[in-house]
Amino acid sequence: MKVVSWNVNGLKSVMQKDFIENINQLNADFICIQETKISKKTEIKVKEYYQYYNYCKKAGYSGVAIFTKEKPINVLVGIEIENEDDEIEDIDNESRVITLEYEDFYIVSVYVPHSQGRYSYRMNFDYNFIRYIEKLQNKKDVIICGDFNICHKKIDVCDFERHKFLDHFSDEERANFEELLNLGLIDTYRYLHPQMREYTFWKHSDSRDTKKTGWRLDYILISEYLKKDIREANIFKNIQGSDHCPIELIIKI
Repeated sequence: MKVVSWNVNGLKSVMQKDFIENINQLNADFICIQETKISKKTEIKVKEYYQYYNYCKKAGYSGVAIFTKEKPINVLVGIEIENEDDEIEDIDNESRVITLEYEDFYIVSVYVPHSQGRYSYRMNFDYNFIRYIEKLQNKKDVIICGDFNICHKKIDVCDFERHKFLDHFSDEERANFEELLNLGLIDTYRYLHPQMREYTFWKHSDSRDTKKTGWRLDYILISEYLKKDIREANIFKNIQGSDHCPIELIIKI
């Protein structure tokens, strides 16, 4: 099974930049998309895929989707938690999470908020997302794809000394990411490539010289039980169209 994750920085925009050709070339079973910036019902003309969206509540801001070749048994839009009255409510007020349920696993597309100027909102999102994944993980295995807006380790940022006090690398954000992993999750790329310096985001999308710039902000995480089934984990830095590039997991499920 092949899973691709990609922050497209606007689905309509990337459609004008060989998106369909790239999707056809990747030929994934699942395509988890972040930052769609789509606020109303839209169907992109991509053959063979069912399409599921968490549409933006604010036009042109955030939004996630999953394209899949296999119809799910359930679709969960947002982050559903129990409130103080024991009622289920969706607290994802910025359309950052969508989950598809299958017989043996859940697959999640997530766009974690940037902390710049919104630190408390980011911390609150992290807390609720961790609780949400914990609830899913207690039921069946999970595959989580997305832009986490975090460089987990020094190796995940090009120039650590220059960026260690900047966005994407605060101690608190990295601690939250560790807490998520401690639920029993594997960073699939780092699991297969423990010493590889490759990145998924560049501030200037036309300059991808990994010796001078780059951050690894995009991850595919899986339940630890599934790690024996990982076959490949790839980063496609040569695929343009966004300031992020797509990443891939090939797993036997």
